[in-house]
Amino acid sequence: MNPIRCPWCGQDPLYTDYHDTEWGVPEWNSRALWEKLILDGFQAGLAWITILRKREAFRAAFEGFEPLVIASWGEAEVARLLADAGIVRHRGKIEATIGNARAFLAVEEKTAFSDFLWKHVDGRPVQNRFASMAEVPTETAAARALSKELRANGFRFCGPTITYAFMQATGMVNDHLVSCAAHDRCARLAET
Repeated sequence: MNPIRCPWCGQDPLYTDYHDTEWGVPEWNSRALWEKLILDGFQAGLAWITILRKREAFRAAFEGFEPLVIASWGEAEVARLLADAGIVRHRGKIEATIGNARAFLAVEEKTAFSDFLWKHVDGRPVQNRFASMAEVPTETAAARALSKELRANGFRFCGPTITYAFMQATGMVNDHLVSCAAHDRCARLAET
């Protein structure tokens, strides 16, 4: 018997696995959070399943999303990435990733990137209790504030819709529908 899931993930096994094991699970690791923010930026204008299917190719192309490595890249690496059919080949998003690596390192000089992000929800996941997808917002005041602070610190491709999707994905907010089997599991994870 299949568990009840949020309807957005459909029946694709890759998507249902992502829904069941990652989406909405609180993430506290700064480097993992940065990777997810970058991938959400690449998603802009695309379906998340497109990024999910290319995630391993992204990881290979971007050297495991190691900010220290990516921050040193220039035009040669941009050209290499623009020729890589395994990823989304968008010059602006690729250049933003390089700049975002530099911004990540600058933030990390002052505070942990995780703390920088999680302070926008007072360090604890917001537990929403939506009954239908129609109730789930595309952005919130917290997402707008996070977007504004990210941009003020040099990040790009991090508008409020992207930051809210990121907050959902990383468990900063629990937007699994209350009927979804993952809702209560993610809520329990937030208590630990």
